[in-house]
Amino acid sequence: MIPHGYRRPLVIVAAVVAVLSLAAVGAVMATAFARGVAPIWVTSTALYGLPLAFILMAALVVDSVWARRRQ
Repeated sequence: MIPHGYRRPLVIVAAVVAVLSLAAVGAVMATAFARGVAPIWVTSTALYGLPLAFILMAALVVDSVWARRRQ
């Protein structure tokens, strides 16, 4: 169970990672549209950021459901 003091910062981190990775996806698509190749760090952010944010949010949701059931 995630301590109550860490839930809000984890939600903020997950949201920031999601927004940054969506911006990276847009940058990769714009670069590809211009017939270029995006830098590897932008591509890696696009590929790994969204799943990381999704897993983090899913863990927070599961933890929240688990905490409500324990009450």
